[in-house]
Amino acid sequence: MFSRFEFSVAMRYLRAKRQEGFISVIAWFSLMGIGLGVATLIIVMAVMNGFRHELLSRILGLNGHMTITSYNSEFTNYTNVADQILEVPGVVSVMPMIEGQVMASANGSASGSVVRGVTKEGFLNRNQLSNSIISGDLEGFDDGDGVVIGVRMARRMGLDVGDNITLIAPKGQVTAFGTVPRMKSYYIQSIFEVGMYEYDNSFIYMPLKQAQIYFNQPGSISAIEVMLESADNALLMKKPISDIIGRNYWVRDWQRVNSSFFTALQVERNVMFLILTLIIIVAAFNIISSQIMLVNDKARGIAILRSMGASRNSILRIFFMTGSSVGVIGTIFGSVLGISFASNIETIRRWIESLSNTNLFQAEIYFLSKLPARIEQGEVVTVIVMALALSFVASIYPAWRAARLDPVEVLRYE
Repeated sequence: MFSRFEFSVAMRYLRAKRQEGFISVIAWFSLMGIGLGVATLIIVMAVMNGFRHELLSRILGLNGHMTITSYNSEFTNYTNVADQILEVPGVVSVMPMIEGQVMASANGSASGSVVRGVTKEGFLNRNQLSNSIISGDLEGFDDGDGVVIGVRMARRMGLDVGDNITLIAPKGQVTAFGTVPRMKSYYIQSIFEVGMYEYDNSFIYMPLKQAQIYFNQPGSISAIEVMLESADNALLMKKPISDIIGRNYWVRDWQRVNSSFFTALQVERNVMFLILTLIIIVAAFNIISSQIMLVNDKARGIAILRSMGASRNSILRIFFMTGSSVGVIGTIFGSVLGISFASNIETIRRWIESLSNTNLFQAEIYFLSKLPARIEQGEVVTVIVMALALSFVASIYPAWRAARLDPVEVLRYE
């Protein structure tokens, strides 16, 4: 498509002489603009994908793909319901549980917490939980009165395995003197760390039998959580599960429970993509301006080339090559920079925090303990193709303008 002559002339025009230094500076700014735009877009998309993937995997790993509750005040025949659900193809495991709000206190520190009563089997079936134990074990968990707390709660209250924590339930026993809050102490059997601030700081896992006693729900539970072979099939699995257990139970899938949260993440991701694309568009306009200035500066040279026999198409390809080369080099530079930055973003964050002595990523605000980044090959290819396309489009008009120059008029007035 490009001859050796056209390539050599285009490369010569890219190497500006001293008197053409201003044009060269604009070309360099265009290159840096394209590169930084591509790098920024790749980094932001990687962080947004990382947030969505981490939150999705952790929330689903801890809460299950489907939740089944009873329309009645008590969920007593949960054993039969769980057995029926396990018969549905695609169901991996079920976990009966009790959930309630309490006030946890220890060593002079107190805060609101969420207690979940589960069985040892149910706890271990959640890989997100079973792989997060950093201290202690679950030996004799079902028959004991030990609890499992998060690492941030343990650090905040100064607790370790074997220490006691006091739980105070707001719904207590009604006496002649009023309602007395239910209060009981449990020892810390193990400590977990899942990497989400909310769970590590405020969740407590208790044996199901102890939770039934503590919340005064003998023989009943709050809900059954269901894990499926694929979380994406939750909506499809809702009807067969509802049919087999009957109409007395409410079946909710994770997409409906967390729909507003993940929809907000998706909208924010799309808006950020559109906004950051404008950076690349602005850089493409810089390519147009620098190439128009180059064409005006090289008008006499273009006229001489035309007089020596160069065709309009040859001139068009020469200046198309000069403009697109800036975009191609900038895109390659930006892609390497963006992928490298996103791959090491957590290390870079810690390095910046150590230099500035500030906290750039607070876990209590962003839910996660470290800054996530997930590079998806398809998105990187999309960004690269878009940047190259804008660069090629920006090079068309200056190249067409150079090809339309009349050598007679140029040489007469030059």
